[in-house]
Amino acid sequence: MAKKENRVQVILECTEQKESGVPGMSRYITTKNKKNTTQRLERKKYNPFLKKVTVHREIK
Repeated sequence: MAKKENRVQVILECTEQKESGVPGMSRYITTKNKKNTTQRLERKKYNPFLKKVTVHREIK
């Protein structure tokens, strides 16, 4: 069987919502392979508070 130590869960948080001051926080949970992807993830996801697609970055 394959080992699962390389795959970790990460939280993606909206970057535009912090700056805009809108209440609430848009967050998504996903997984990444920490062996292949050493940098922080950055994805475009839908933000229901701002009602548009925004950039979400990995937080620690």
